[in-house]
Amino acid sequence: MSWLLRMVLVVAVALIPGAFMLLLAYVATRTMRARWQQARLAAQTQGTHVSFREVVATVEFKDLVRQARAAL
Repeated sequence: MSWLLRMVLVVAVALIPGAFMLLLAYVATRTMRARWQQARLAAQTQGTHVSFREVVATVEFKDLVRQARAAL
């Protein structure tokens, strides 16, 4: 992500009401997508099935913070 786009995102979160919730939704979606892909690949190599509940159970708050830092 370019520095200009990051600055626009920071300004939007600071100035627009409700933009913080959009940022949280973006970060949560990004984290869940990454975890889902990892779980799917691991299940495929082991020949098992992965469920959404198992993926959600592995997500921790520190993962969301790490993704938020990566996004900004």
